[in-house]
Amino acid sequence: MKVEALYHVGFTVSDIDRSIEFYRDVLGLSLHRRQTGTAEYLSTVTGFQDVRLEIALLKTPDGNGMLELLQYVSHPALPNDRETNRPGNAHVCFKVADIREACAELKRRGVRLISEPAEVTAGVHKGALAVYLRDPDDFTVELFQPAPGG
Repeated sequence: MKVEALYHVGFTVSDIDRSIEFYRDVLGLSLHRRQTGTAEYLSTVTGFQDVRLEIALLKTPDGNGMLELLQYVSHPALPNDRETNRPGNAHVCFKVADIREACAELKRRGVRLISEPAEVTAGVHKGALAVYLRDPDDFTVELFQPAPGG
């Protein structure tokens, strides 16, 4: 077996409308498709009998990345701890042209940044800038500005 490509990254969210607003209106992804999922195969895939999902697919501006948001309407649950050092937690990283400008805009919109942008001082991305922030469900989102000429 060999993976061909990354199709999408998925997050389970508590309020799909709020999450769509964040990823579309704040981060600039475009809403590709939205639907309610009740088909039998979804119960098989998710392992939840008679599952009902609200689903949104959002695309990055370059069209190469896709984020899937799922709200379990029929089987809601409490969120887990989102700290990045917890096994099982993940994050999504978006490339930006000007990370400092992006962070200033996010702060104006009330988005919680974990820190100010930090310079990558070692490794393959030396000279790049990176920052973590939190989405409305406290998922970690990373912004990444490549090193000049990188």
